[in-house]
Amino acid sequence: MTPRYNRLYSAASVAQLDRIAIDEFKIPGYTLMRRAGQAAFDCLLDCFPEANKILVVCGAGNNAGDGYVIARLAHAHGLDVSVVSMVDTTKLTGAARQACDHWLEVGEVKPAALMEPGAADVIVDALLGTGLARDVSAEWCATIESMNASMAPVLAVDIPSGLNADSGAIAGCAVRADATIAFIGLKKGLFTANGRECCGEIFFDDLAVPVDVYDSVQHDAVLLDETSCSWPVRSHASHKGVFGHALVVGGNHGMPGAAILAGRAALRSGAGKVSVITRSDHVNAVVAACPELMVHASASGDIDEHLLETVTHIAIGPGLGQDGWAQRLLMQVLRAAKPLVLDADALSLMASKQLDFPAHCIITPHPGEAARLLSLTATDIQRDRFAAVARLQKQSAAVVVLKGSGTLVADAQQCYVCPFGNPAMASAGMGDVLTGMTVALLAQGLALSDAATTAVCQHALAADRLVDAGQRVVLAGDVIDALR
Repeated sequence: MTPRYNRLYSAASVAQLDRIAIDEFKIPGYTLMRRAGQAAFDCLLDCFPEANKILVVCGAGNNAGDGYVIARLAHAHGLDVSVVSMVDTTKLTGAARQACDHWLEVGEVKPAALMEPGAADVIVDALLGTGLARDVSAEWCATIESMNASMAPVLAVDIPSGLNADSGAIAGCAVRADATIAFIGLKKGLFTANGRECCGEIFFDDLAVPVDVYDSVQHDAVLLDETSCSWPVRSHASHKGVFGHALVVGGNHGMPGAAILAGRAALRSGAGKVSVITRSDHVNAVVAACPELMVHASASGDIDEHLLETVTHIAIGPGLGQDGWAQRLLMQVLRAAKPLVLDADALSLMASKQLDFPAHCIITPHPGEAARLLSLTATDIQRDRFAAVARLQKQSAAVVVLKGSGTLVADAQQCYVCPFGNPAMASAGMGDVLTGMTVALLAQGLALSDAATTAVCQHALAADRLVDAGQRVVLAGDVIDALR
C-alpha cells in the first residue's frame, strides 16, 4: 500500500490536503471536482452495470458539485438521469456553481420533495459531505429516510450523508449506502462505529493528487491490511521452547468455557506451551476439552510461585469473575510483572479497585468495559471511539484494543483500524478467543503493538472466511478452528 491508501484522516486533514493541492500545486478546484465525478461515475458503472435510471440527490457545497458532474456524465453515457436538490441552486458558489451550470445545459434540477426514489435503479447520495458538524435537520432526515426506504441501491459520494467523518457516529440519521467512494484521503470514520454499516463497500480515488501533498499533512490513524498482520514465520530448527509459555487465568464458577476458549486459541495461534489456572471443579472439563492444555487448580485464588516464574506471558480475565478468588488471582498476576493481556472481568476489577496498569501490557475492552475504565457510558464510547481509545491509552500507558465494528488498536505513537470482521461474530466467547490469540503472539516474540494488531486482524479474517463459506452465525470455537 502507498501512504494514500492506508492512512486515515480527519475531515479537517482531508480539507487541508485539498487546499494544498489547489493552492500549492495549482490544481484548480473544478478540475478536482471533475475528477471526483468521473471516479464516482466509473464506480457506479462497475458496481451497478445494469442500471439505467439514475437519481442524483444533491445538497450544497462541493459534495453537491460532485453530484452534478456525475449527472452530466451519466447523461452523456445515455442513461436516464433525474437530479433533485435540497437547496436553491442559485446560491451555490465556486466549483459547485460551475458543475451545476454545466448540468443545467443538458438537464433540470427539481426540488427534493418531488423526487421518486422508487423509480430509480441507483441513487447517488451527494447531499452532505465531510463538513457535517451537527445533527441532520428534520427536513434533510426525511429525504435521507426516503432514500433508505427505497429498494434502489445507493452510491455515496465521499461519505454517506449524515455519517460523522471523524468518529463514524450517525448524526441523527444517515444514508445506508451499498457503496461509497472516497476522494483524496480516506476518512477515519468510514471504518469504525456505524461507518462500515453505512458505507457498504468502500472505494477510494486519490484524484491524481501528487504524493508530495500527503507528506505535508499528518494522518490520524493507519488502516491495517493482511500483509501488515501476518503470522510469525517459523524456522525449521524451532521447538516449543522458543515459542513461550503462556498462562491463562480465569474460569470462575460456571464459566470454564471462557478459559478453555482462551487456552485453545493460544495453542492454535502458536504458543509453545499453554497453562490454565481455574477453579478446582473445572479441571476435568478443561482436560476433556483440550488435552494439550496444562491445567492447575486454585481453590483459594493462590498461584504457585514456581508456575509464575516459569511462564513467560500471562492473560487474565476470561470467565474470571469479580469475587475474592478473582481479586486474589489478579493481584498476584500484577505483582508477577510479566508481559500481560488484561481482558473482561480483569478490566472491570481494575476499574472498580482503581488499580494502576502495569508496564508491558495489552488491554482489550469492549465499549462497556472501556466505559467503566473511563467513568463514562458505552454510548459515550461509541459516540467517538477514536477519542475513547486515545484517552484509554494515555490513562493506562498500555496498548489498547477497543473492540467492536472497526476495532481500534492504540499505542503511544499510533492508532490502527481493523477493516475486517462481520456481524456474525456477535456471539459469546469471541473476546476470550482474541485474548488467547494475543497472549500467544506475545509469547512468540512479537512486540505489544504487533501482537495486538496481528491478533485483531487474524481473528476477524478467520470469521470472514467462515461467513464467506456460508455461516450466518460464527461461534467462538469456529474461529479457533478457522485459524488453521
